[in-house]
Amino acid sequence: MVAKIVIGRSIRGILHYNENKVSAGDAKLILASGFAGEIERMDFKQKLARFENLNLLRPSVKTNALHITLNFDASEKLDNLKVQQIAIAYMEKIGFDEQPYLVYRHQDAAHQHIHIATTSITREGKPIDLNYIGQAQSEPARKAIEKEFNLVVAESKTYKIQPGIKPADAEKALYGHLPTKRAMSNVISVVMNQYRFTSLAEYNAVLKQFNVIADRGAEDTLMFQKKGLIYFLLDKYGQKVGVPIKASAFYSKPTLVNLEKKFERNEEKRKQYREPLKATIEKVFSRYDSITKNTFIRELQQQNINVLFRSNDQGYTYGLTLIDNQRKTVFNGSDLGKAYSAKGIMERLSAMDKPSQQQSKTQEQPKTWLKPPEQTNYLQVALAKYQPQAAPSVTRKKKKRKGQEQDQGLTL
Repeated sequence: MVAKIVIGRSIRGILHYNENKVSAGDAKLILASGFAGEIERMDFKQKLARFENLNLLRPSVKTNALHITLNFDASEKLDNLKVQQIAIAYMEKIGFDEQPYLVYRHQDAAHQHIHIATTSITREGKPIDLNYIGQAQSEPARKAIEKEFNLVVAESKTYKIQPGIKPADAEKALYGHLPTKRAMSNVISVVMNQYRFTSLAEYNAVLKQFNVIADRGAEDTLMFQKKGLIYFLLDKYGQKVGVPIKASAFYSKPTLVNLEKKFERNEEKRKQYREPLKATIEKVFSRYDSITKNTFIRELQQQNINVLFRSNDQGYTYGLTLIDNQRKTVFNGSDLGKAYSAKGIMERLSAMDKPSQQQSKTQEQPKTWLKPPEQTNYLQVALAKYQPQAAPSVTRKKKKRKGQEQDQGLTL
C-alpha cells in the first residue's frame, strides 16, 4: 500500500473533486465518519459545512485541508468492507480518528485506491500538527496496516501499481453525455497536484496524454500579454475541439500565475527522480547492441514512461520530453544530461534491433544450479544389453484432493 497526503487550503476544492467523480460515475462515497444523520441524504453544502464549521473555530490556520490517497497493489482484490476497515485503521493510526472524514473509492485508474477528505482543526478549535505527518505518522501506519490486513508490501519487488488518469472523452463531452468542464477538471486537478513539471510545455505534455491542453493564445494577443490561460479538449487526432474554458473557472484554479509558482517548487522536488530515470533508460540500452527508435519508445512505455520526440517540418529532431508516469515527473532530455538530449539519444539509436549477447543468453538458457551431465556411452551399453521384460505391476494409491474453501464475500 502507498499512502500520499496533500495538505492544502481548500476543503471545498477537495470535496468538489471527489463529488464530481461521483457524479461522473468514476467514484463512490463508501464511508462517512463524524457526520450526524444519513450521509446519502446530505448534499454538497451540508458536507462542506461540517468541515467549514470546524475551520471557523481557528480562522488563523489557513492550511487545514487534507487530501489523502491510499493506493493498493494492482493484484489485490478488496471488497468495500475491507477497504472501509483499512481507512478506519489508517485514520486512527495517524491521529485523525476523532476528525470528520469522507472516504471515496475511485474507479478512474487501473489500480484500486481511495481518497479521504478531512480537516486538521479539532472540535476544540485546536489544529493538529501536520509537520512531518508523512514520515512520523503515515509511514508507520502504512507499514502496520500492510501486516494487519496482509497487503502487498510497498517496498517488495512484487508490488505494482498501474497508475493512470482516465482520459477526458471528447466525443461524450461534445455530445452532451459528459459536461466539458467536468471532463477536463478531473484531469487537470490530478495533474496539477501530483505531477512535477517545470514549464507550461512540460505541463501540457502530461495533459495531452489525457486529451486536454492549456493554451495562452498567440503572442500578439491581449490574453497572452495578461498571462491568461484557457483549456481545450483534444479529440483522438490531438486537435482542439469544443468551447474553451478559462483557467479561473476551475475549482483547482490552474491559472498561469499559480502554475508558475509550481514550476519553481517542482524544480527542487523532481531532483530526486533524475537518477532513477537515467538508470531506467540505461537499462533499456543495455538490453540491445543496437535499438531502433520505435523499440526504444516501446520499451520505456512498458515502464510507464512516455517519450516524446519533437521534430520540425524538415524532419529534424530538436527536442525530447520524458514523462515518467510512475514517479509523476517530467523532464526534457537535456535536463538529465548531454547524453540524454534529443541529439544524444538519436545518436545511440539504430536502423535495426539487435538484442545484446548477454540478453540472448539469458533468454535462451534458463538459470540453473545443476551441473551439466558428463558425456557417457551409457545409451549404447544399455541398447546392447536390452532384453524385453514384462513391466512389473504397480498399485498406486490415489491421493485425496483437499477441498477448496469457498470465499464468502461480505456486502454492505
